[in-house]
Amino acid sequence: AKGKAKGPKGKKVTLKVAKNSIKITFDGKRRLDLSKMGITTFPKCILKLADVDELDLSRNMIKKIPDFIEKFQNLRWLDLHSNQIEKLPETIGMLQNLFYLNICNNKLTTKSLPVELSQLKNLRTLNLGLNQIDNLPTTLGALKELQDVGLFDNYLTTIPNSVAKLPKLKKMNVKRNPFPQPTEEELLIDTIKRIEALYLVDEKDLCGPCLKKCQEERDKLNKLKNAVPTSLRKPNFSSLMTPNSTAKDNQAEW
Repeated sequence: AKGKAKGPKGKKVTLKVAKNSIKITFDGKRRLDLSKMGITTFPKCILKLADVDELDLSRNMIKKIPDFIEKFQNLRWLDLHSNQIEKLPETIGMLQNLFYLNICNNKLTTKSLPVELSQLKNLRTLNLGLNQIDNLPTTLGALKELQDVGLFDNYLTTIPNSVAKLPKLKKMNVKRNPFPQPTEEELLIDTIKRIEALYLVDEKDLCGPCLKKCQEERDKLNKLKNAVPTSLRKPNFSSLMTPNSTAKDNQAEW
């Protein structure tokens, strides 16, 4: 065959198909569900449905999110996980009502995350897991409403303080990143940092029961210190490919 090999053609979504894919959520919002449809290109026809509240394009083969995503001004929920997205458009920062954004299991890198993500002031949930991110932008620290952040299965070696200390943060999943392992000395220092109050006295100034209690606590700390493994490294399966997105249909099971 002459010429370059073409990728999968993908399914074409018509406006009729899109209209029939609108569902009403339990709280009365309109969700356009185009997940698991073999789509390779963001359907331009859904611009005529830009007033939907939620958009699900997960588990497709989309590589690019167009600039006109900004037209979906009512969006509060956007699910793009398990595609082949390599870059997010700067206009995504215009979605000021967005409080949920799932873009895990794609091909995003640090450079492909636009600074404009920091403009999503109402964002509460951000899932960036299963990508190729090696450095988290410090500008994400501007997302003061963030409560749940997914950063698992990336190439991160550190988390910026601006993100780690977000005021409303409740959950951050950073599993399976190549973080450097702390030394035993650093582990002990960290333990000391977590003590709220520390009182130093001579043993002779303590009564019998108090001295016994202090000695018991000291013995416990020594046992913990001796129990710290010399190596906490987990096996690294470098040849393992990204899991097949069809392996699990339920996002919670991921």
